[in-house]
Amino acid sequence: MPNNREVSSSSPLQFVRVISWTLLVIILSFSLLLSVFISKYAEQTLLEKQEAFALLLAENVSHQLFTRFVIPTVLKFGAIRLRNEDQYNVMDQVVRSTIHSFHVSTLRIYDADGNITYSLNRDELGDDDEADYMVTKTWETQDFSAEILSKVSKLASLFRINLDPGSMVLRAYYPLRAERSLTDMDRNPIMGILEFQQDITADYLAMLNFERLVIAFSLITSVVLFFLVLTVLRRAERLSNRQLREKERLIFELQQQEKLAGMGRMVAGVAHEIRNPLGIICSSSELILKKARKENSSHTRILEALHEEAKRLSRTVTEFLDYARPKKPNMFDVDVKAILEQVAVFMEPECEKLGVTVDRAFDGDMTVKGDKDLLYRAFYNLVANALQAMNGPGELTIRAARGEEGLHVTMVDTGPGFAPEHMEHVRDPFFTTKDQGTGLGLALVSTIFESHGAVMDLTNAEGGGARVDVIFPA
Repeated sequence: MPNNREVSSSSPLQFVRVISWTLLVIILSFSLLLSVFISKYAEQTLLEKQEAFALLLAENVSHQLFTRFVIPTVLKFGAIRLRNEDQYNVMDQVVRSTIHSFHVSTLRIYDADGNITYSLNRDELGDDDEADYMVTKTWETQDFSAEILSKVSKLASLFRINLDPGSMVLRAYYPLRAERSLTDMDRNPIMGILEFQQDITADYLAMLNFERLVIAFSLITSVVLFFLVLTVLRRAERLSNRQLREKERLIFELQQQEKLAGMGRMVAGVAHEIRNPLGIICSSSELILKKARKENSSHTRILEALHEEAKRLSRTVTEFLDYARPKKPNMFDVDVKAILEQVAVFMEPECEKLGVTVDRAFDGDMTVKGDKDLLYRAFYNLVANALQAMNGPGELTIRAARGEEGLHVTMVDTGPGFAPEHMEHVRDPFFTTKDQGTGLGLALVSTIFESHGAVMDLTNAEGGGARVDVIFPA
């Protein structure tokens, strides 16, 4: 089962993921809808533009036919007969010169019966199979109409770089009328229905390129916007997780302080009750031991063991009381170098006994505000722990120098170092890996340094062994 910390830390992450993907879907959907709208608008604009051009072309063809063919032919021949080779050639020349460079692929003129009276393809003359319902509808409505014929789908065309000529064709129908101003007739009757097809592939491809540009710009903008929003959300997530971890740390520390405070009160009460009778036992055993030594009593060894155990128990009780009721430091100028030297000198006999060499190096002014007795006790405990950890020949390195962050004291031993699974608990009171330890050594040291505003960091050295860094603030 996951703990509360894992659940609480995973919840913001899941929330950010859901929000991120939701925003991506919304942004992409909006961008695609906007692109489709713009594309449809561009397509509609193209259709309207092509219809307007087609209407102008149809009106121009109608005007040119009436002025350059109908009137001259009626005046010359009295009637229009396109089966006459000369008349057909004149009309064909007029039509072709009018539609030149307008990409017209087919052009037909229908009579009232749906027969083709003229076509760019002469083989279609007289054919009535090509007429469709639009020809009849144009006769009835007498209005211009146009439609786009596509040989490729819109979706497929978006993914093609080029389109073959004739892929997009505009087909238009227009009623050819006699112009009243030129015929002096009371009305301008319909002479026939003009049908023509115009290749608009080039214009359509230009419109497609515009649509592609719009879609690409929308997608790129969406992706950039998404990553900007994602960056903001990630930053908010990191801040939230940081605040959450800080909150959890403070709650954990508060719970630990409450637990330790209760434990301290209990320990203080028990130690206080033990201390007075234990003092009597220590003093009495010392007197009896002195008397036994004078008399060369056979019980001397037993009394010596009794006295040593009483003193050890007294030290343990003192440690309990010191932890439960820590002494407030008297802050004066203290030379840390002198304290470290004093500790090293005092521990020399023990070091010689174990075969441990002490390498000391101190640099610069090492004066700090602190309590000399408490600092001596803290550094003494650190050195004693290092000797106990090595438990034989080895080397203890002590370095101290002042830097930008303050006075930095480092102790490195060649012992086994801290076990990884114990790193989070070595400062906890009553936690110990020693058979005879109380588990208060590092807890008391940590309390002393905290009372001086110093920071103690416990790690393992790169070459093996434990490393202790103590930094007194500048």
